[in-house]
Amino acid sequence: MAGAALLAAGCGAGAAASSDPATVGAPAAVVQADADGAEALQAANGPLSATEPPEPLAVKLDDVDDPVVARFKRPPRAGLLFDLDTGEVLWRKDPLRRLPIASVAKTMTAILVARRVPEGSKVRVTNEARARRGSRIGLLPKKKRVGVSAMLNGLLIVSGNDAAIALAQRVSGTVPRFVALMNRTAQEMHLSCTSFASPDGLNDRGYSCPQDLAALARAALDEPRVAAVIRRPRAVLPFPVKGGKLFLYSHNPLVRAGYRGAIGVKTGFTYGAGRCFLGAAERDGRRLGVVLLNSPDPGRQARQLLDRGWRAPADS
Repeated sequence: MAGAALLAAGCGAGAAASSDPATVGAPAAVVQADADGAEALQAANGPLSATEPPEPLAVKLDDVDDPVVARFKRPPRAGLLFDLDTGEVLWRKDPLRRLPIASVAKTMTAILVARRVPEGSKVRVTNEARARRGSRIGLLPKKKRVGVSAMLNGLLIVSGNDAAIALAQRVSGTVPRFVALMNRTAQEMHLSCTSFASPDGLNDRGYSCPQDLAALARAALDEPRVAAVIRRPRAVLPFPVKGGKLFLYSHNPLVRAGYRGAIGVKTGFTYGAGRCFLGAAERDGRRLGVVLLNSPDPGRQARQLLDRGWRAPADS
């Protein structure tokens, strides 16, 4: 029962302030160069090659003989285990089923912020942001300006709905215009079963499917500012409140449990969507992603799928 409560807390519920000064940060993705001077890594997203799959990642749904077999007593409503760099699908359950994704929608919000708001910029705290319900940073100072880095960490580490609204307004001026931008970007990425309805996923009118979320995971890991945040178990950041610091602790069940190689990505929970999880991990140069929509226990199911995925032979 305690484990179930922990997982519920890890999927988008609750605020995140604490007095613990400990912090573990992750360095931003490093682009290395080979002997000829060419880039050997594409941001956080693995090796470049002539056979690199199209952007965004097109998972290979045509081959139905998945190498990983997993049968759950209470399975997710939809899910996918896949290789982030080759697009090989290792396990699937209804990968094209459209379902609400709750706060997993914040992954697109973070991508757009990283692309459109320069580092060092400030984000105005609006009344609309402060009034947003659900999971929150909860310490936003009224009508002040907060560093975009702190807000991006609050968006991704503790799934702050208040941060999502403030960041959306910083990018587009209004929330409706930002949602329109989210959907235009989804179309440009060829996310054929995705529609966003809010920057934070709170209203459950938006939806996606495992196939599209696999591509969204890759896009998030290709943004160094996003990739650096989503792997952090906790962070301490400058913040204009008493004490001058904001303490954040990850909701990601893989990251917070210290799952070896965990590198992100995003949790989500509403009563309508259930517990949702977009996860990623890297071991020995291989990167796997997992999508679970409406899962009774996303942390446990993600670990089981990934553990079996590491044992499966890589697609040649």
